[in-house]
Order: sequence, then structure tokens, then C-alpha cells
Amino acid sequence: MVKSYRELIVWQKGIRLAVLVYERSKTFPREDLYGLTSQLRRAAIAIPSKIAEGTGRLSTPDYRHYFGMARGSNFELQTQLTIARELGFGEAAQMEEIEGLSIDIGKMISSTLTSLSIDREH
Repeated sequence: MVKSYRELIVWQKGIRLAVLVYERSKTFPREDLYGLTSQLRRAAIAIPSKIAEGTGRLSTPDYRHYFGMARGSNFELQTQLTIARELGFGEAAQMEEIEGLSIDIGKMISSTLTSLSIDREH
């Protein structure tokens, strides 16, 4: 197990993702601040937060549970990004950068969950 969640590349990428979402969503329409913009930001923040919380838990089932929650938040974020794109929010290249990072994070979370499931079987 890692000594600190801060050592996890997936957590580091999650922080980068949350910062990008905040930076890029500043250009969204002002009247949407409490709608999709807020939802995107909450989902993005939840990803590294749940990874950190899971790492701080004392059992593998809890660790797996919080990584599963991070995975769900990442899927939520991807859905919201699709809606934002359909509405024409944000610059296309910037939104693609966020989406690409989210996909990478999703793969890392899935790998971790698979590894935890394999460990559980042995």
C-alpha cells in the first residue's frame, strides 16, 4: 500500500482534472453557474477526493468502495462534458483535453479496482 494518497498518479491526475474543469468552466455562460457548471465542478472535485478518502481507509473493501465512488464521479463528469459540448459550452480543444484526462483517469481507476478484486481472490 502507498504511504500517502499524494503518491498516487491517479490522484495527481485527478487534481489536474479538477483544476482544468474549474479553469475551463469559467468561460461557460454566467447564467449556468448553478447548473451544469456547478455539477461539473462537483464531479471533478469528487474524483481525487474519493481516491484520497479511500486511501485513508483501513480496509481493502473500503478502499475498493471509495475507488468505485471515484469511478462513478468520473462517469458523471464524462456525461456532463458531453452535455456541455452539445450545448456549445467551452472551447472544443480545451474540452477534449479534459475528456482525454478523464478517460486516462478512468482507465487507472479500473485497473486499480481490477487489481483489488484479484487480490481479494488470492
